[in-house]
Amino acid sequence: MPVYQWKGKSAAGLAEAGELTFGSREEAMAALRKRRVVVGQIKEKPKGIGFKLPSMGKGVAIRDMVIFARQFATMVNAGLPLVQCLDILSKQSESQHFRQVITDVTRDVEAGSTLAEALGKRPKVFDSLFVNMVDAGEAGGILDDILARLAGYLEKAEALRRKVVSALTYPAVVLTVALGATTFMLLFIIPTFAKIFADFGGELPLPTRVVLMMSNLLKGYWWAMIGAAVVAGFLFKQYYRTPHGRLKVDGMVLKIPALGEILRRAAIARFTRTLGTMISSGVPILTALDITARTAGNKVIENAILATKGSIGEGETIAAPLRESKVFPPMVVQMISVGEETGALDKMLDKIASFYDEEVNVAVDTLTSIIEPVMIVVMGGLVGGMVVAMYMPMFKLINVVGGSH
Repeated sequence: MPVYQWKGKSAAGLAEAGELTFGSREEAMAALRKRRVVVGQIKEKPKGIGFKLPSMGKGVAIRDMVIFARQFATMVNAGLPLVQCLDILSKQSESQHFRQVITDVTRDVEAGSTLAEALGKRPKVFDSLFVNMVDAGEAGGILDDILARLAGYLEKAEALRRKVVSALTYPAVVLTVALGATTFMLLFIIPTFAKIFADFGGELPLPTRVVLMMSNLLKGYWWAMIGAAVVAGFLFKQYYRTPHGRLKVDGMVLKIPALGEILRRAAIARFTRTLGTMISSGVPILTALDITARTAGNKVIENAILATKGSIGEGETIAAPLRESKVFPPMVVQMISVGEETGALDKMLDKIASFYDEEVNVAVDTLTSIIEPVMIVVMGGLVGGMVVAMYMPMFKLINVVGGSH
């Protein structure tokens, strides 16, 4: 669609300018008139010449979403009309893509859509959780409160995500460095020793022969190894896309020592916080469970939540299927059961989420303190083992020379 550049004056007589994306000049003019702008000039923006690199994704940073929700809540609470709030927010956003998204949302609201409907048309930016909570806020007349809750939820969810990523980053970096050093030695250093050993004659020690064989294999068939890794990665991806494959892999991930427990606790924190936030915001329980299941991030936990949804549909409690799944610890199930009985499920879920946030923090710190010496030993073993294997023939040669004298 063409982009139109315009200049004009607001109803207060202030000079304004901007850009609008519409199907025709008349549509752009009509939108400006709705905003009470007296248009002085409007023209189609010339298209750029040359080529453009493909986009690497058009997501919006969590920080931008938090600022958007918090500022929106403040302006709605102050009594500003929705269209004016959105117009101000579009001008204040630092992200060009997000500015355009908010401008498009503004146009839809001006055309008669509800805010939730307008946000729902942009699922890549506003997920179903965001849209459903806004919908509940509009219906209940508490949009400012809902937006403030959304900002708090996003901040806590992002803090949890960063903690989990930090737990995975350190071992991944150390392992990558170890493999890089090993590959460098096998490709460039070991072949030098191989030429020296060729002149020795006699039989080389077993560790030395193993390292030389690995070096020759990597030098001669590196292309086959890369190809095999690519094919294996592709097949794994295809398998993981199947419901059975994802269930198997996610189940195995939860059983990884130390790391699996961190991911389980993070999933429980995410589940309880999301469900608690949605219930307290007035989103229907079945809708909330459906959205929470899709944002669980693990198929095993997703299935447990969906079983809960079916249980509620039949008039039963949430706690019973969670207990049967054996995915959630007894304490979590018991607290949810108490929350259901007392009618304070949202508050109980929030308490569980806060507890498990802290549990994730402690588990990440513990894992980091344990894994650091382990990774150092692994890295030292790989590199040191190859060095010793290369020097063993030299020790043998020194002994032979010493014995002959």
